Amino acid sequence: MSISLIFPCLIIAITATEGVFGLSGVITGVIIALILTNTLQKKNRATKLKEHELEAKQIISEAKIAAKEAEIQYKSEAEKELRQSREHLREQEDQLNVQENQISQREDSLRKQEKMVQANQQRLTDKLLVAEQRQKELDRQLEKHCSSLMELTSLTKAEATTRLLELLEDELEQEMGAVILKHEKSLQEVCQEKSREMLIMTMQRYASTHTADSTTSTIDIPSDEMKGRIIGREGRNIRAFEKATGVDVIIDDTPGVVIVSSFDPVRREIARRSLSDLITDGRIHPSRIEEVVQETEKTIEKFIIKKGEEAAMEVNVTGLHERIIYMLGRLHFRTSYSQNVLRHSIEVAFMAGMLAEMVGLDADIGRRAGLLHDIGKAADHELEGGHPQIGADLLKRHGESPEVVHAAFGHHDEIVSEYPYTVLTATGDACSASRPGARRESLDRYIKRMEELESIAREHNGVQQAYAIQAGRELRVIISSEKADDASAAKVARGIAKQFEEQLTYPGEIKVTVIRESRFTEFAR
Repeated sequence: MSISLIFPCLIIAITATEGVFGLSGVITGVIIALILTNTLQKKNRATKLKEHELEAKQIISEAKIAAKEAEIQYKSEAEKELRQSREHLREQEDQLNVQENQISQREDSLRKQEKMVQANQQRLTDKLLVAEQRQKELDRQLEKHCSSLMELTSLTKAEATTRLLELLEDELEQEMGAVILKHEKSLQEVCQEKSREMLIMTMQRYASTHTADSTTSTIDIPSDEMKGRIIGREGRNIRAFEKATGVDVIIDDTPGVVIVSSFDPVRREIARRSLSDLITDGRIHPSRIEEVVQETEKTIEKFIIKKGEEAAMEVNVTGLHERIIYMLGRLHFRTSYSQNVLRHSIEVAFMAGMLAEMVGLDADIGRRAGLLHDIGKAADHELEGGHPQIGADLLKRHGESPEVVHAAFGHHDEIVSEYPYTVLTATGDACSASRPGARRESLDRYIKRMEELESIAREHNGVQQAYAIQAGRELRVIISSEKADDASAAKVARGIAKQFEEQLTYPGEIKVTVIRESRFTEFAR
């Protein structure tokens, strides 16, 4: 029982007690309170039951409403899916109809093509039959004509076949010869153009300065009194000096100059330096002369080795034998047409290396062959033979490769070139020798050579005038148009060039140009 109900009951009980006498009144009040409490509880339960029923009905009603709404939503979704499925099926049906129509069209087309193929096969069969009949007829006619030809020519079939093959072979040879000549001419033009480009590029890449060395050694003296001291009493000093150095000392009336002459450039340089040291020292007598010459020889020896090593290092050539380096250094004192041979060899080495690189060969071998191609000139005063043979033997004895040896032996085109490096070395040698300013000749020899060129040209028939130009590298010849035609002019040009090759010695090449022109003159009066 709840407290809210107990208190009213107690109040009632007390009230009853006060109204009724004794304990019975109390009990009666309690019973009445209990009865009232029970009645109230029943009423409360009934009320709560009705409320729960109402709540249950409401929940059931809401559940029914939610179920109906869910049912409606499910139906709408199902209808939507059904609608989409129908549309998809309709699209597939349309596609199937289109494909069915296409298949039907293809079937029709294939049936038509099949009919056409059958018709074509029939026509081909008919044509083949006709062709076979014609071929048989042609074979019969050919046999008939062959029989007639054999009767007329009295040749068998084998003889006629051989004759025909010979005629065809002759025609093919003529055609092949014409094609070969055409390609050879085209190839020659291309090769000339490419070689010209390579040479120009090489000479531009290596544009070295040229300094022509003097072929005479002169020593300046402080006064003409020194000439007497050089000669010495009764000529003993000059004799001792010439004996020690192996040179000729020329003392003439030229003031302030003493000339040293020798065919050996190394000896001439030793004599020049020794005489300069003696003049500077002032002590000139036989014993002092021998002492100075010996010291100068040792100095020159070291100088030669140094020059050889510097040249090899400059062109990046390694592994040379000591003797080769020494002979290479000796080229510093050797001149060819007043051109220093060592500088010439270095220039040829660079050019041959560049050309080898351009044509796809080994540039190192090209530089090595170019540097050593004139090595024989360092010893040609000591040994017999030309410098190509001397140089080749020297290089072969000291372990150089066959390419380098052959380049030294054949760089003047005196033998058949077995290696491409020989051709490259000869090309570099010709370029170095023929470049303007590279070589210099004496004035008398220059004038004499110019006169020889012009006189040889004037000896030929029809030549009116001849002029040597370009320092003797080119000769212009004017020939009479009345005495010679174009063919004769070409023959004169070839004859002059051939005569130059046989009679003259010159570096590089000489261009001969023959000019033939016709002149007609009239006077208007």
